[in-house]
Amino acid sequence: MTQPHSSGVTIPVCAGLLVHAIIMKTVLIHLLALVIFGLGVFAAFEQGRKLGAPQSAAVGVPPPPAAAAALPGVEPSASLLANLKENLQDPLPLLFLQLIVIILAARLAGALAVKIHQPAVIGEMIAGILLGPSLLGWAAPAAFHFIFQPSSLGSLRLFSQLGVCLFMFVVGMELDLDKLKQQAKTAVLVSQMSILFPYLLGVIAALFLFTPLAGANTTFPVFALFIGISMSITAFPVLARILQERGLTRTPLGSTAIACAATGDVAAWSILAFVVAKAKAQGALAVAFTIALLTLFVLVMLLGVRPRLPQWIDYISHRSGTAGKGVMAAVLVFLFASALATDMMGIHALFGAFLAGLVMPSRGELREFLQARLEHFSAVFLLPLFFAFTGLRTQVGLLDDTAGWLICLGLVVVATVGKLGGTMLTARLTGVNWLDSFALGALMNTRGLVELIALNTGYDLGILSPRIFTMLVIMALVTTCMTGPLLSLADHLRARKSLVTRPA
Repeated sequence: MTQPHSSGVTIPVCAGLLVHAIIMKTVLIHLLALVIFGLGVFAAFEQGRKLGAPQSAAVGVPPPPAAAAALPGVEPSASLLANLKENLQDPLPLLFLQLIVIILAARLAGALAVKIHQPAVIGEMIAGILLGPSLLGWAAPAAFHFIFQPSSLGSLRLFSQLGVCLFMFVVGMELDLDKLKQQAKTAVLVSQMSILFPYLLGVIAALFLFTPLAGANTTFPVFALFIGISMSITAFPVLARILQERGLTRTPLGSTAIACAATGDVAAWSILAFVVAKAKAQGALAVAFTIALLTLFVLVMLLGVRPRLPQWIDYISHRSGTAGKGVMAAVLVFLFASALATDMMGIHALFGAFLAGLVMPSRGELREFLQARLEHFSAVFLLPLFFAFTGLRTQVGLLDDTAGWLICLGLVVVATVGKLGGTMLTARLTGVNWLDSFALGALMNTRGLVELIALNTGYDLGILSPRIFTMLVIMALVTTCMTGPLLSLADHLRARKSLVTRPA
């Protein structure tokens, strides 16, 4: 009876002694290593005292900036602040500071926009403008010039362009070509008239805008074609999100609006590609060659790459041990290769990114996989940089006279009459009732982020001067902000009409 008990006590005691011995051995080894380290450093210092002076001291090399604290008459606290400020002058810390300011401002403004029943992207666009010379540069010029130093804007521009390419890739994925073909028959007339009518008004308006407001290195045909584009573009992603928030996606109005916006966007981007080619190329032959090259590339992507892309992605998925990472890497390479191709043709890289998204397989799980990773990263991190970069170019202070604000108001009126009015009248002629035609016109009048992308392209090409660039940015913001209230007005009128027509 005692043997098991004695054995049960002895085993834990022996185990405890063994653990204690291991701990003591570890402590002794650690102490021995510290002693050897200390003796080694002490011996090196003693030997160093016997060395001669550095050769640089003989030729009078000035002390480095870090030694300023040891100089007479320099306060340590002042030296510390100067050192911190000097470190912020380096490109990487300054970029981090810009990212922190831009992302926080975008998130705050986006949340405020949602509270007043506007899309978050509206608040983010406004935040970008407020961070520019229009507000921050006016209210706190020292802070503005320190954070957004001209020498540091190159990195910000590259990040913003990367964000635009990722965004346009996601936009291309959201355009389902198969569904678009099914709905195109009913929406083609409305979508084309929503492009042609405002485009015509924009070209006519260019007659009055060219001399005082065009860029220095452009011609009237290029300027007029670009103003037409700025009047006729619809922001398909913003429109889709407005429909989703209001629960209109599966309604006849929502389906028609999506089909019209998608068809219209494809047409508008095709025209913009032509304008970019004409602005960059020298002579009619060069323009024709660029357009022919772009047409060939589009045909290869739609007829050659698109049917085979699902098989290639399945092959990569099965070949790679980690399917998600393998597919993501392949898609990014495909996206950047397509963007590189159009950029080398003399067309903006965003066209290649848009086309890459357009030919992606229509399988829901793949699109959800890519959107969950690319769209969130682009929307939260990269697109706010694009808004901020746009805001740095937008100088509301340039509209310092009554004539400037009247021209800006005229652009808003022309854009609204052309887009909303043209869509509403065409929809009514096809048999849609007046209220739904008005609501459809209000949706098509949404310009948002897509308009800013086009405007920045025109600014980079020298088509737009800073003054008219600012006017068109304001026009894009105003027409996008109008969409929600106009839809609410249509709902109110529809509710009143149903009450009037309801039988007693």
